[in-house]
This record gives sequence, structure tokens and C-alpha cells, in this order.
Amino acid sequence: MSKPRVGVLISGRGSNMEALIKAAKAPDFPAEIVLVLSNKPEAAGLEIARALGVAAEAVPAKPFGKDREAHERALDAKLQEAGVEIVCLAGYMRLLTPYLVNRWAGRMLNIHPSLLPEFPGLDTHARAIEAGAAKHGCTVHLVTEGMDEGPVVAQAEVPVLPNDTEDALAARVLAQEHIIYPRALAELARKIRLPQAASHS
Repeated sequence: MSKPRVGVLISGRGSNMEALIKAAKAPDFPAEIVLVLSNKPEAAGLEIARALGVAAEAVPAKPFGKDREAHERALDAKLQEAGVEIVCLAGYMRLLTPYLVNRWAGRMLNIHPSLLPEFPGLDTHARAIEAGAAKHGCTVHLVTEGMDEGPVVAQAEVPVLPNDTEDALAARVLAQEHIIYPRALAELARKIRLPQAASHS
């Protein structure tokens, strides 16, 4: 049975993208990363993806001006062309419109650097330290129209240490992100394939 084909959206280096590609190289991983797209032509992750043997290209947002949906339609066309069935956001720094969210409902994952519903949005590590949180972490969730509000698929916790700095805490959280994102993708891929497997049995 063929594995679900996965597209990854990035805006920068895409360290989570790299973790997903490397995990998916294992023969028993239940999904295949086939395409990496970026809204920024200069995104370092594009070269990293190509070096790992994955097709990667930019669909620059600039030419679309303020028409975010038109840009997303261009992205979606590339995803469809590549036969993508699951989309993973890996440091994709644009708010999505209802068009793309609904197009991929139930098949789009995002990773967020906090234990949602705590600290949605930006600057999560600084906010966790400022709030005196005892623990912090990361969350993989399905993408819905509300920012960082979709159903949680996986979470990992790290302690917030006395005298922690934002960078030190971010590094510990990132190490966990690289572990749970591939796991969450594998889980979704298996779910997507189950109905098909059942219909052939």
C-alpha cells in the first residue's frame, strides 16, 4: 500500500522540516515527504530539503500583494500537482486564510512552541519565563481557523529552570519538537490510510 504523500511549508531554515524528512527516510515510516514549499525564495530550508533529496521550491508571497488567498491558491496548486495528501507547517510564518485551512481540514498539522492552550502566538519562551511557568513545551495540532486552536495531536513537556534564558529554554523545547512532530505525522498518516485499508479487506 502506498504511503500518504506529505508537503511541508516553511518560511526559514525549517529545522522541523529537516527532522520530518530524516524520520520519513526510515523504511517503516508510514508517510513520504515529497515536496517543500516556502513563501520566501531565500529560505535556507529549501537548499536543506534538496540536499536531503526532496523537491523544494519557493512560491513568493510578494507578487500577490495583500491577496493572501490568491497566494494560497498558488501554493495549493503545487501541492495538488505533487499528489500531496497531508500538509505540515514547519515555521511557516504566515497566517492562513479560511481557504487553505478548509481545503486541508483534518490533514494539516502545525507545531507550536508551547503547551497549548497556554501561550498561543509569538514569543512563547519569553512569556513562559515571565509568567513564572514551572513547565513549558511544544504541541502538534491540527490546523483550524482559530490561531493555535486546533485539536491537539501530541505534546511534550520540559521544565522551566531557575535562571532560564529564552534561548536555553527554546533549545530544550526545539529538541522535543524534533521528536514529537514525526510521531504526530506518523499517527495522522496511519489514520488517513485506515479507511482505505478497511475498504480493501
